[in-house]
Amino acid sequence: MIEPTSLQTPNVLLHERDAHGVHRLSLNSPASFNTLSEAMLAALQQALDAIAQDEQARVVVLGAAGKAFCAGHNLKEMRAQPELAYYQKLFAQCSRMMMAIQQLPVPVIARVQGLATAAGCQLVAQCDLAVSADSATFGVNGIDVGLFCATPSVPLVRNMHAKQAMEMLLTGGFISAAEAQARGLVNRVCSVDQLDAQVDELVNAILAKPREAVRMGKALFYQQREMGIAAAYQLAGQTMACNMVHNVAQEGVQAFIDKRTPTWRA
Repeated sequence: MIEPTSLQTPNVLLHERDAHGVHRLSLNSPASFNTLSEAMLAALQQALDAIAQDEQARVVVLGAAGKAFCAGHNLKEMRAQPELAYYQKLFAQCSRMMMAIQQLPVPVIARVQGLATAAGCQLVAQCDLAVSADSATFGVNGIDVGLFCATPSVPLVRNMHAKQAMEMLLTGGFISAAEAQARGLVNRVCSVDQLDAQVDELVNAILAKPREAVRMGKALFYQQREMGIAAAYQLAGQTMACNMVHNVAQEGVQAFIDKRTPTWRA
């Protein structure tokens, strides 16, 4: 058990780690629909920074308490300080936290039990994998209050086709979990009572693979996505060569040849 991570509000984010290196984070402000308040952003950043330093970390599961997964930024906090400098600092803080998810050397799985809207939908899109309850809904509806969801659009358009993302951004319309799966925003959809079982199935599948190969693969996946095809192939080839000389690949290939189960050392 890791102490609840919070800089301002007690227990705003719960953080547990098991013996297998699985970190479970839970947004714990259900009364505010788990909005990304300043306290929540700071707590998430602190937790992600700590996980990045955990050499035995394997997977992160990001969930939430209550009916909503995350309703985006805290609009009351934002309205209370109508200054450009404050908004610039707030969105920079949020972007840094989102990038920390991508920069973690281990996969992050969103466990979505309810509504995910605006920056909450961004949070789902930013995670490497996502499992959703069939009752959850997704939207980027800042436009409804005159605020185009610019930062949420960054991972959203990297999850789904441009016109699908643009429709959500321009209309503020919500989509169902089934539609989110069809568009590529989430991997799996299930009944809420099967949510933990589906998440654990992904967790266990990742735990069965060597950490070093997963780390190299995640880093390569996001780096090559932003490159032209020639540079992407060059980086991918170099990554595969480095992966192949690592003991995990050497053992894995030898085990395949020997028709036995590999014994991972990393």
